[in-house]
Amino acid sequence: MANRRKFTSEFKKKVVLEALQERVTLADLAQKYELHPQQITTWKTHFIANAAQVFDNGSAPSGKGQFMEKERDGLLRTIGEQKVQIDFLKKSLR
Repeated sequence: MANRRKFTSEFKKKVVLEALQERVTLADLAQKYELHPQQITTWKTHFIANAAQVFDNGSAPSGKGQFMEKERDGLLRTIGEQKVQIDFLKKSLR
């Protein structure tokens, strides 16, 4: 019986952000990180489904949580910008 590997949230974030950039195929990304492509797809789906929580009007976090929220906001903004650029380039190639 194979041991299940445990991945940190930081590792998952790194893989998902790279997958969202769409610079390499999912298969290449899976090979690079020694993962099954479906695992990356699952993490990506979960990440996108929970992205709206970043914009929820909850109580203001303090300390490290506030820093992490700002970092997450910056990453999501970057993802959004890259998604727009990718979509534009895809349309221009048609």
